[in-house]
Amino acid sequence: MNKSEKFWDSASKNYDKTEERFEYIHSRSRENTSKLLKSDDIVLDYGCGTGTAACQFSNLVKEIDAIDISAKMIEVAKDKAAAGKIENVNFEQSDIFDSKYSSHSYDVILAFNMLHTVASPHDVIARIGELLKPEGLFISVTPCLGQKMSFLVNLQIQLVGFLCKFGVIPIPIRRIMSTEVNTLLEAGGFKAVESEEIYKGASSYFVAAKKTKT
Repeated sequence: MNKSEKFWDSASKNYDKTEERFEYIHSRSRENTSKLLKSDDIVLDYGCGTGTAACQFSNLVKEIDAIDISAKMIEVAKDKAAAGKIENVNFEQSDIFDSKYSSHSYDVILAFNMLHTVASPHDVIARIGELLKPEGLFISVTPCLGQKMSFLVNLQIQLVGFLCKFGVIPIPIRRIMSTEVNTLLEAGGFKAVESEEIYKGASSYFVAAKKTKT
Protein backbone atom coordinates (compact mmCIF):
# COMPACT_ATOMS: atom_id res chain seq x y z
CA MET A 1 0.00 0.00 0.00
CA ASN A 2 1.44 3.38 -0.98
CA LYS A 3 1.23 6.55 1.11
CA SER A 4 -1.65 8.02 -0.90
CA GLU A 5 -3.80 4.92 -0.40
CA LYS A 6 -3.03 4.90 3.31
CA PHE A 7 -3.94 8.59 3.59
CA TRP A 8 -7.32 8.15 1.88
CA ASP A 9 -8.01 4.98 3.85
CA SER A 10 -7.53 6.92 7.07
CA ALA A 11 -9.77 9.71 5.78
CA SER A 12 -12.61 7.37 4.84
CA LYS A 13 -14.22 7.12 8.30
CA ASN A 14 -14.94 10.84 8.57
CA TYR A 15 -14.92 11.75 4.89
CA ASP A 16 -18.64 12.36 4.51
CA LYS A 17 -18.77 14.41 7.70
CA THR A 18 -15.85 16.63 6.71
CA GLU A 19 -17.52 17.31 3.35
CA GLU A 20 -20.83 18.42 4.87
CA ARG A 21 -19.78 22.08 5.05
CA PHE A 22 -19.41 22.10 1.25
CA GLU A 23 -22.76 20.38 0.65
CA TYR A 24 -24.13 23.31 -1.33
CA ILE A 25 -21.25 22.98 -3.81
CA HIS A 26 -21.65 19.20 -3.98
CA SER A 27 -25.43 19.26 -4.39
CA ARG A 28 -25.26 21.98 -7.04
CA SER A 29 -22.62 20.00 -8.94
CA ARG A 30 -24.69 16.81 -8.79
CA GLU A 31 -27.77 18.75 -9.91
CA ASN A 32 -25.88 20.10 -12.94
CA THR A 33 -24.55 16.65 -13.75
CA SER A 34 -27.94 14.94 -13.50
CA LYS A 35 -29.27 17.10 -16.31
CA LEU A 36 -26.55 15.85 -18.67
CA LEU A 37 -26.86 12.11 -18.08
CA LYS A 38 -28.89 9.78 -20.31
CA SER A 39 -30.56 6.46 -19.54
CA ASP A 40 -28.28 4.47 -21.88
CA ASP A 41 -25.00 5.98 -20.63
CA ILE A 42 -22.10 3.83 -19.47
CA VAL A 43 -20.29 5.95 -16.89
CA LEU A 44 -16.91 5.88 -15.16
CA ASP A 45 -16.75 7.67 -11.82
CA TYR A 46 -13.03 8.30 -11.27
CA GLY A 47 -12.10 8.93 -7.64
CA CYS A 48 -15.57 8.02 -6.43
CA GLY A 49 -14.72 8.34 -2.72
CA THR A 50 -17.54 7.02 -0.56
CA GLY A 51 -19.87 6.65 -3.54
CA THR A 52 -22.39 9.40 -2.81
CA ALA A 53 -22.49 10.74 -6.37
CA ALA A 54 -22.44 7.33 -8.05
CA CYS A 55 -25.35 6.13 -5.93
CA GLN A 56 -27.35 9.27 -6.69
CA PHE A 57 -26.77 8.97 -10.44
CA SER A 58 -27.44 5.21 -10.58
CA ASN A 59 -31.11 5.55 -11.52
CA LEU A 60 -30.31 7.97 -14.34
CA VAL A 61 -27.90 5.81 -16.36
CA LYS A 62 -27.42 2.24 -17.56
CA GLU A 63 -24.27 1.39 -15.60
CA ILE A 64 -21.49 3.00 -13.56
CA ASP A 65 -17.97 1.76 -12.91
CA ALA A 66 -16.95 3.64 -9.76
CA ILE A 67 -13.27 3.45 -8.81
CA ASP A 68 -11.04 4.79 -6.07
CA ILE A 69 -7.51 3.96 -4.91
CA SER A 70 -8.74 3.61 -1.32
CA ALA A 71 -10.11 0.21 -0.33
CA LYS A 72 -11.73 1.75 2.74
CA MET A 73 -13.57 4.34 0.65
CA ILE A 74 -14.83 1.53 -1.57
CA GLU A 75 -16.05 -0.41 1.47
CA VAL A 76 -18.15 2.58 2.58
CA ALA A 77 -19.44 3.04 -0.98
CA LYS A 78 -20.49 -0.60 -1.25
CA ASP A 79 -22.36 -0.33 2.03
CA LYS A 80 -24.26 2.68 0.68
CA ALA A 81 -25.16 0.81 -2.50
CA ALA A 82 -26.30 -2.22 -0.53
CA ALA A 83 -28.46 -0.07 1.75
CA GLY A 84 -30.05 1.55 -1.28
CA LYS A 85 -30.41 -1.76 -3.16
CA ILE A 86 -28.40 -0.31 -6.04
CA GLU A 87 -27.27 -2.96 -8.51
CA ASN A 88 -25.93 -1.09 -11.54
CA VAL A 89 -22.89 0.50 -9.86
CA ASN A 90 -19.68 -1.53 -9.80
CA PHE A 91 -17.47 -0.24 -7.00
CA GLU A 92 -13.83 -1.31 -7.20
CA GLN A 93 -10.48 -0.31 -5.76
CA SER A 94 -8.58 0.66 -8.88
CA ASP A 95 -6.92 3.46 -10.81
CA ILE A 96 -7.88 5.03 -14.11
CA PHE A 97 -4.57 3.92 -15.66
CA ASP A 98 -5.31 0.23 -15.11
CA SER A 99 -5.03 -1.54 -18.46
CA LYS A 100 -8.29 -3.43 -17.92
CA TYR A 101 -10.18 -0.27 -18.84
CA SER A 102 -10.48 -0.25 -22.63
CA SER A 103 -10.30 2.66 -25.04
CA HIS A 104 -13.63 4.16 -26.14
CA SER A 105 -15.57 2.34 -23.40
CA TYR A 106 -17.48 5.15 -21.69
CA ASP A 107 -20.11 7.69 -22.68
CA VAL A 108 -19.39 9.84 -19.62
CA ILE A 109 -16.46 10.10 -17.22
CA LEU A 110 -16.82 11.94 -13.91
CA ALA A 111 -13.95 13.38 -11.88
CA PHE A 112 -15.23 15.21 -8.82
CA ASN A 113 -12.67 16.97 -6.60
CA MET A 114 -9.78 15.22 -8.32
CA LEU A 115 -7.77 17.35 -10.72
CA HIS A 116 -6.10 19.46 -8.02
CA THR A 117 -4.74 16.35 -6.27
CA VAL A 118 -3.38 14.09 -9.03
CA ALA A 119 0.33 13.79 -9.81
CA SER A 120 -0.09 14.74 -13.48
CA PRO A 121 -3.35 16.40 -14.54
CA HIS A 122 -2.25 16.33 -18.20
CA ASP A 123 -1.77 12.56 -18.11
CA VAL A 124 -5.16 12.11 -16.43
CA ILE A 125 -6.93 14.20 -19.08
CA ALA A 126 -5.17 12.24 -21.84
CA ARG A 127 -6.27 8.95 -20.27
CA ILE A 128 -9.85 10.20 -19.95
CA GLY A 129 -9.75 11.09 -23.63
CA GLU A 130 -8.64 7.53 -24.44
CA LEU A 131 -11.42 5.91 -22.43
CA LEU A 132 -14.26 8.08 -23.70
CA LYS A 133 -16.22 7.15 -26.78
CA PRO A 134 -16.19 9.62 -29.70
CA GLU A 135 -18.26 12.65 -28.66
CA GLY A 136 -18.06 11.39 -25.06
CA LEU A 137 -18.56 13.77 -22.15
CA PHE A 138 -16.13 14.56 -19.35
CA ILE A 139 -17.69 16.18 -16.28
CA SER A 140 -15.47 17.54 -13.55
CA VAL A 141 -15.77 19.61 -10.41
CA THR A 142 -12.52 21.14 -9.18
CA PRO A 143 -11.91 23.12 -6.00
CA CYS A 144 -10.24 26.32 -7.20
CA LEU A 145 -7.94 27.07 -4.29
CA GLY A 146 -6.35 29.96 -6.15
CA GLN A 147 -9.64 31.87 -6.15
CA LYS A 148 -12.11 33.37 -3.70
CA MET A 149 -12.53 31.61 -0.35
CA SER A 150 -13.55 32.51 3.18
CA PHE A 151 -10.97 33.55 5.76
CA LEU A 152 -11.40 30.27 7.64
CA VAL A 153 -11.05 28.11 4.54
CA ASN A 154 -7.98 30.08 3.52
CA LEU A 155 -6.37 29.37 6.89
CA GLN A 156 -7.15 25.69 6.52
CA ILE A 157 -5.67 25.59 3.02
CA GLN A 158 -2.51 27.23 4.30
CA LEU A 159 -2.26 24.53 6.97
CA VAL A 160 -2.83 21.82 4.36
CA GLY A 161 -0.07 23.34 2.22
CA PHE A 162 2.30 23.24 5.21
CA LEU A 163 1.43 19.59 5.89
CA CYS A 164 1.93 18.70 2.22
CA LYS A 165 5.32 20.39 2.18
CA PHE A 166 6.54 18.22 5.06
CA GLY A 167 4.95 15.02 3.76
CA VAL A 168 2.25 14.66 6.42
CA ILE A 169 -0.31 14.82 3.62
CA PRO A 170 1.30 12.71 0.87
CA ILE A 171 -0.64 14.11 -2.10
CA PRO A 172 -0.22 17.29 -4.13
CA ILE A 173 -2.79 19.99 -3.39
CA ARG A 174 -2.65 22.64 -6.10
CA ARG A 175 -4.04 26.16 -5.89
CA ILE A 176 -5.63 25.72 -9.29
CA MET A 177 -7.92 28.25 -11.01
CA SER A 178 -10.86 27.70 -13.36
CA THR A 179 -8.91 29.22 -16.26
CA GLU A 180 -6.23 26.57 -15.76
CA VAL A 181 -8.87 23.84 -15.89
CA ASN A 182 -10.13 25.26 -19.20
CA THR A 183 -6.60 25.38 -20.62
CA LEU A 184 -6.00 21.80 -19.50
CA LEU A 185 -9.19 20.60 -21.19
CA GLU A 186 -8.51 22.44 -24.43
CA ALA A 187 -4.98 21.01 -24.60
CA GLY A 188 -6.43 17.53 -24.08
CA GLY A 189 -8.87 17.82 -26.97
CA PHE A 190 -12.03 18.81 -25.11
CA LYS A 191 -14.53 21.60 -25.71
CA ALA A 192 -16.53 22.93 -22.78
CA VAL A 193 -20.29 22.77 -23.35
CA GLU A 194 -21.46 23.88 -19.91
CA SER A 195 -19.76 25.42 -16.88
CA GLU A 196 -20.48 27.18 -13.62
CA GLU A 197 -18.39 28.86 -10.95
CA ILE A 198 -19.87 27.71 -7.64
CA TYR A 199 -19.08 29.49 -4.38
CA LYS A 200 -20.03 28.72 -0.81
CA GLY A 201 -17.13 29.50 1.50
CA ALA A 202 -14.81 28.23 -1.23
CA SER A 203 -14.74 28.29 -5.01
CA SER A 204 -15.35 25.23 -7.18
CA TYR A 205 -15.56 24.98 -10.93
CA PHE A 206 -18.11 22.71 -12.58
CA VAL A 207 -17.46 22.01 -16.24
CA ALA A 208 -18.83 19.53 -18.77
CA ALA A 209 -16.63 19.12 -21.82
CA LYS A 210 -17.14 17.09 -24.98
CA LYS A 211 -14.34 15.05 -26.49
CA THR A 212 -13.37 16.50 -29.86
CA LYS A 213 -10.38 14.32 -30.75
CA THR A 214 -10.99 10.75 -31.94
